[in-house]
Amino acid sequence: MPAKPPQKSGPRINEDIRAPRVLLIDENGEKQGEMPTSAALDAARDAGLDLVEVSPNTEPPVCKILDYGKLRFLEQKKKAEARKKQKTADLKEIKMRPNIDKHDYEVKTKAITRFFDEGDKVKITLRFRGREMAHQHLGFELLQKVKTEFDEVAKVELEPKLEGRQMVMVMSPR
Repeated sequence: MPAKPPQKSGPRINEDIRAPRVLLIDENGEKQGEMPTSAALDAARDAGLDLVEVSPNTEPPVCKILDYGKLRFLEQKKKAEARKKQKTADLKEIKMRPNIDKHDYEVKTKAITRFFDEGDKVKITLRFRGREMAHQHLGFELLQKVKTEFDEVAKVELEPKLEGRQMVMVMSPR
């Protein structure tokens, strides 16, 4: 059995249109009515443009006379514009210690606020060193304080949990 020719993506154009009769729309957007495909192809050639099948699933299929190269260029441009506007949420990390000073805490919360405004997730890491491991409740209380402070603007994605000598919490903007 011979291999099938590769399927083209996008609408069928010119001789690829298989329907015996089509509903034609000319280059000015005016409806010309139902006609044989050969007559529609002749009309497209006379205009110096392509016959493009815009609605293949109707009976008869709707074909339009237009410049196919220009149509493809505009579609590519639209896709590129959509990709440019896409925003991916990054994961930013803030590191703290359980016995953090008031001013240092304020600086960290200002940074967290900025990250949420930019639409990023924030991973808050609390590092325990030495004897601080005996006072894990202080770290837990600090993370609870952060959670309540950002309750209106962010939701907790990963509750505070201990991983070795670190306590981790992940928050994302609402």
